[in-house]
Amino acid sequence: MSRIIVAGGGHGGIAAASLLAKKGFDVTVYEKKPEEDLGYDWTDIFDPKALGEADLPMLPVTQFEYKEHMTFYSPNGRTGLRQQIPPEKLEIKVERRDLYRHIIKTARENGAKFEFECEALSPQIAGNRVIGIKTAKGDVYGDLVIDACGLDSPIKKNLPASCGINPETGKNNQFYVYRAFFNREGDEEVKDKYKVCLFGEGILGISWIATEEEYTDLLIGRFEPFSIEEAQRAAEYYRKDNPSLGRVLMRGGQFVKIPVRQPLSKLVCDGYAAIGDCAYMTVPIIGSGIANSFRAAKMLADTVYDDADGAFTAATLWKYQVKYYSKLGAGFAVLACVKEALTVMTPAELDYLFDNGVITAKDMSIDADTKTILDVFSGNTPGSVKTKVVSVVRDPVLLKKIMRVGAKIAAVSSVTASMPHVYSKKTVDLWVKAYERTIGKS
Repeated sequence: MSRIIVAGGGHGGIAAASLLAKKGFDVTVYEKKPEEDLGYDWTDIFDPKALGEADLPMLPVTQFEYKEHMTFYSPNGRTGLRQQIPPEKLEIKVERRDLYRHIIKTARENGAKFEFECEALSPQIAGNRVIGIKTAKGDVYGDLVIDACGLDSPIKKNLPASCGINPETGKNNQFYVYRAFFNREGDEEVKDKYKVCLFGEGILGISWIATEEEYTDLLIGRFEPFSIEEAQRAAEYYRKDNPSLGRVLMRGGQFVKIPVRQPLSKLVCDGYAAIGDCAYMTVPIIGSGIANSFRAAKMLADTVYDDADGAFTAATLWKYQVKYYSKLGAGFAVLACVKEALTVMTPAELDYLFDNGVITAKDMSIDADTKTILDVFSGNTPGSVKTKVVSVVRDPVLLKKIMRVGAKIAAVSSVTASMPHVYSKKTVDLWVKAYERTIGKS
């Protein structure tokens, strides 16, 4: 049976390792951190149905709870729009480290092996084929490398140009996040327990203040790097209107980067497949990617298993990309256009859309398993934002911005729909160029 290397301990990579080991493949995960250090010191939110789709058991009931609905606030703070998500689409909140322990345990039970404290440094290449990885402890060879090394994967970044995989993330396509859990001040009931602030302090970005019984969870996210001093100033800014946000740091206090862009234009080449943050599998608007990575793991494992000859070429692995784009990626590429529209709006323009009912609570009822926000900028139904914009917005600059994104959504929808379902290098290369040109070079 073929030998599979999983480079990095991302959620999708471990889920793929679990599925493939269960099928009898020789699978080893190489991760730079010690096992006990995997996962940030905070909670994560994702769609629990994705666990079952990746043949992973549900977490014990003691390890998760259903998340609160978010309330989105405009930059001026006057208008708050509370999500309207039906019960069957509610996501769960779980400690990231508990989730890692859960999926690693399942993968081991299925026969996957792990090499912790073993950093993947670069790919091993023979001609145009990936044949293994260089690690801090020596070279490792295999029939297929699954790249789960995250946003700044050294495997992806060091692939030769002939592989056709673009390693550049692109401007405004990564989110710099500071997250910290502070003590909760006071015991008064908080109306909006999960408050999301758009363009807080008038700065391009998204922040949240989530009030729990014993702590208050603060996230500050921007499209440009910022310092701990800036994060502390922002925390003081939010304390003015959120008295539950204390000053005693209880946990977290870390900076991370999250991809918020369209999926990678090419997920595979000979002997190689990308998954998770490495392949930009987060939802561009909210940055959630765990559920998508689990679902992608199932798609990749099925593709690998179906390759009866164990060739693992770009042609045989292409089915994985087709499945991912068909079920998730095409919609997320379009959502990236909506994210781009938000990055070019001013706080005053966004205030206008909120205050005048152009954007409503229904429009903001987005989660990690939905693409309905596309109607915010592209729908033509009577209640869609595009229709409301034409009848309400009098600012020609704002109107032009929204109509421009609507046109771009149409173009991106068209190009993703034209992705070839059968691989040939020439047709795929042409499609990749068209995709990147249409959505903006990534």
